[in-house]
Amino acid sequence: MLTRRQHDGPLVVQKPLYPEGEGVCHAIVVHPPGGIAGGDELALDVRCEHGSHAVLTTPGAGKWYRSAGTLARQSLDFNVAGTLEWLPRETIVFDGALAALDCNIVLEDEARYIGWEIVCLGRRGAGERFQHGCLQIATRIDRGERTLYIDKGEIEAGGRLMHSPAGLGGRSVFGTFIATSTEPLGAARAAAPELAVTQLPGLLVARYLGDSSEEALRAFIQLWTVMRPVVVGRAAVEPRIWRT
Repeated sequence: MLTRRQHDGPLVVQKPLYPEGEGVCHAIVVHPPGGIAGGDELALDVRCEHGSHAVLTTPGAGKWYRSAGTLARQSLDFNVAGTLEWLPRETIVFDGALAALDCNIVLEDEARYIGWEIVCLGRRGAGERFQHGCLQIATRIDRGERTLYIDKGEIEAGGRLMHSPAGLGGRSVFGTFIATSTEPLGAARAAAPELAVTQLPGLLVARYLGDSSEEALRAFIQLWTVMRPVVVGRAAVEPRIWRT
């Protein structure tokens, strides 16, 4: 159960819900302004103690607006002794945005984690492409003294990485799904053939590359539905906000 929450500024965790009973806390992370402008800094610090299980999501897409020259930053710090599921909606990076997404996850020995991130470069539906600005991404996962995963990069709008076959290949949407699992990959690959699924020591990693955030989210939910019973021992129960 949620024992403590504290916020400074508009970023808040709404009243927790328990659709799976008291053993699993579902909570919605809300940023009421609806978007992140240059100079904004969002920080989410989550601590899951032994025996706890939290499912965190967001009510809608995160929007990173065009900047006049100042970097906007989001910092996620997850310290997990129990079980944490981080299942946000997509992040939309507007043309001209200067954004940095940092995620640092520290797992204790028996901790379990499932999480994803979906990024849309520009607003293709509105005819906008990501031609000005920059996006920095850094994700790190440690278990005890061992580093399991590091992914760090910088995408310059309109740059070579966006068009290179070794990069995004002209695609505008990419995403990464990560779960603490050592199970064989057959079921995961069958659940979401749109994804490239690989196994790292102690982690399952699946990646999406395409032009549809809806397709990416649908594929991640399909994979989550299969992996959740394996990783946390519970059938998938979708957060209610996804149905509204």
